[in-house]
Amino acid sequence: MARNTPVTAGLARVLAGTAALAVKTQNFHWNVEGPHFAALHGLFEGQYGALQEASDTLAERIRALGDHAPGGLGAFAALSPVGDAPAAPPSAEEMVAALAEDHRRLSGEAGALLKTAEEAGDEVTVDMMIARMTEHDKTAWMLDAHLR
Repeated sequence: MARNTPVTAGLARVLAGTAALAVKTQNFHWNVEGPHFAALHGLFEGQYGALQEASDTLAERIRALGDHAPGGLGAFAALSPVGDAPAAPPSAEEMVAALAEDHRRLSGEAGALLKTAEEAGDEVTVDMMIARMTEHDKTAWMLDAHLR
């Protein structure tokens, strides 16, 4: 099987972003404060759990294509389109806005990979990216609804 193809490189980037967003979301779950604590604490918990599951699926796809999945904080930081959480916890509203933006960013990354996978004739990865885009778009919408 081919190694380091444009598809596996794109999958590595989406995986790194997904793992980074899971860690950021879990950090916000631990540190959220304010009148909406209970709702956001639970919401963030569900989101980081879903992101961790997605990370596993993405890594397994990379392996199925014959490449090695990136691992470790340094590798993820180098590949991830998602930035780290600030050292001092932001306000609950800032947390929600940051996570919504990160989900939109990852939806865009998945959309770009979808096109690459289509060109490569990789229907499985295309299907996976449609699912990732759907989930990221839905999550961004749900987070945005908290800001209205």
